[in-house]
Order: sequence, then C-alpha cells, then structure tokens
Amino acid sequence: MGVASDERQLLCQLLDQVGPDAPTLCEGWRTRDLAVHLVVRERRPDALAGRLIKALAERGEQAEQELRELPWNELVDRVRQGPPKWNPMSIGGVDEAVNAAEFFVHHEDVRRAAPGWSQRPADEERDEALWKSLARVAKMFYGRSPVGVVFRRTDGTEIAAKRGPRTVRVLGEPSELVLYAYGRKEANVTFDGNEADILAMQDLRRSF
Repeated sequence: MGVASDERQLLCQLLDQVGPDAPTLCEGWRTRDLAVHLVVRERRPDALAGRLIKALAERGEQAEQELRELPWNELVDRVRQGPPKWNPMSIGGVDEAVNAAEFFVHHEDVRRAAPGWSQRPADEERDEALWKSLARVAKMFYGRSPVGVVFRRTDGTEIAAKRGPRTVRVLGEPSELVLYAYGRKEANVTFDGNEADILAMQDLRRSF
C-alpha cells in the first residue's frame, strides 16, 4: 500500500474516535473542518474552484456546506475512500508522492491537539517517504527565507531548502522536520545557527 494509505486509514480511525468537534493544530479548524478540507481536495473540484476563482465562490461555498451537513460517519468514509478514479491521485505512485506528507501532517494535527500526546516511534518506511516529500517541497516553502535553511536528519543527511551566506540548520527526525516545514510549532526539532537568523526564518508564514 504505502505511507499515504497507512496515514489516511490511521487518521480516519482517529476521526471516528474523536468526533467532528475535536481540536486540531490547524488554526480555527475543528476535525469537521479538516475532514471537509480533505474531501474537497480530492473529490470536489467545484468547491476547490470556488476557493480560487471569485466568480465561482458561491458555488464553492454551497458545495462545502453540503459536505459540512453530512453525518460525521459519512464524511469520514469519504476521506477513507480516497480520491475517485478520475483524480490522478488515485494512482498509487501519485498518491504516495502527493499525500504521504499531507496525511501524516493532518494525522498529527489531530493527535497532537489532544493533551498527553507523545511522539510516535520512528518507522523506516514512513521516514523515507516523508524525507522524499520534504525534498520536493523544501525550496518552495523556504524560497522567501531571508537566510539559508538546511534540514538535517539525525543520520547527517541534509536537504538545502535555501542557499545563503548565513545558514540555519533545522535538526530532527524526518517526521518532525516535515511537521516543522509545514508550520507546526509542536514539531520536535532543534536549531543550529545565529539566534537572529533563526528568528528571521521562523517569521515565515507556513501553514498547510
């Protein structure tokens, strides 16, 4: 199957347990908001277009409202089923490339919003998939950074997100580095660099 599929199923199991009104790490979102986001992203291009094209905003809002009014178990089942066949993300390799980090991060958004959460043990397959995901998006996320940014995992392997004369290194396990890159303050990472440069890097707005 793959990390994307595994994280999707784990997230859906958790959503079943916590219900539609549990907190998440996504500012302003409860679990229902998160589930609607995931269904829109994969199954409702009309709602997605409404977010992007002003002339279609009313139709997009209507489509999202239809999803919000679904019974919770039906909404979660739509997340669980994944993208329909017309969506390229239904192809296994595309799903893994696009969704491994997406569903890992959102799974952790629900896990870590609850009190008493703990970091999951390292998993080699998951870590490698997340590391590849980070390599694909790091330059896009940090292209506007005023200082150089390098992600360094505990085995010493690095991803250069932004080159610069002054560099901040973000250190941690691949899973935690991905969470940090996606703007989650709860990520378990440390920093190596000048304090002012670290603050400058942290001022970037990143939340996905």
